[in-house]
Amino acid sequence: MASEPDLFDSHCHLDFEAFDGWRDQALLEARRVGIRQILLPGVTAQHWPRLLQLCRDQSAADTALYPQLYPALGMHPCFMAHHFPEHLALLQQRLAAREALAVGEIGLDFFIPNADRESQQALLEQQLQLARRFDLPVLLHVRKAHDQVLKMLRRLALPRGGIVHAFSGSEQQARIYMDLGFKLGFGGAISYDRATRLRHLAANLPLEALVLETDAPDMPLADWRAEPNRPQRVADVLAVMATLRAETAERIAHQTSNNAREVLGLECNAPVG
Repeated sequence: MASEPDLFDSHCHLDFEAFDGWRDQALLEARRVGIRQILLPGVTAQHWPRLLQLCRDQSAADTALYPQLYPALGMHPCFMAHHFPEHLALLQQRLAAREALAVGEIGLDFFIPNADRESQQALLEQQLQLARRFDLPVLLHVRKAHDQVLKMLRRLALPRGGIVHAFSGSEQQARIYMDLGFKLGFGGAISYDRATRLRHLAANLPLEALVLETDAPDMPLADWRAEPNRPQRVADVLAVMATLRAETAERIAHQTSNNAREVLGLECNAPVG
C-alpha cells in the first residue's frame, strides 16, 4: 500500500481575506493530498492577531483531517505605509512571549517602483536584530536586493538562519545563503516553462537546501494561473520538482518537509513505508 505523502507548505497566507468563506475547505483539501503542516507568515502588525487566532483555533484540530498551522510574525517590505515605530515594540513583546516560530515575512523589495530603500533596510535590520536576540529563524522576501540582504546577513550572523521565500537569485547567491544556514523556497514559479534559470536551480541545488511553498493565495502555478493559489498546490509543486530532479517525489517530499521542520525547530518525521 502506498504511503501518505509528507508535505509541508513553508509559506502560505491562509489568514488573508481571499480565504474568507472557504478557509476550512482549503485546509481539508490540503490535508487530503498529504499536507501535514503549514507555516503562516505575518506581514503587518494589524493582522498578527488574526493570524495567531487562526493558528490557535487549528491547534486542537484532528491532524488526520487538517494540517497543523504555525505562525511567524514580521513586517513585509511591500507594506511600508502600514508599519509604525510602535510595531517594533509590539513585535518584540510577541517574540518574547514565544508567540511565533520565526520572524517573517521580512526583507527587501527593490522591485517596487520608487522603493524607499533606506527605510526598508532600517526596518529589516531591526527585525533581524530581534531574530538574533530571541534565537529565531527568519523568513525572507527578497526581490532585486539579494546582494544587499546577503551583506546584512553576513554582518549579523544569525544563529538560526531561516528560509529565503520564493528564491529568485543566482546559483552563487543561493550557495552563499546556504552557507549562512538558509533554506531556499520554491513554489509555483517553477511550473512555468519560461522560468529556465529557476528550473535549473530547482533541479541542481542540493535537496537538503530546498523547501516547498505556495505563497497562497499568490503565485499560482501555470495550470491554475487564472485562480487564487491554495495550499493543496504544494502537491503540484512537488510533482513539477520531481520532473526536474533525479530523486523520487516521495524522497523530495520527505526531505523538503524535514528541511522546513529543521529550520523551525519542529520534530522531523521518519520515512514512512
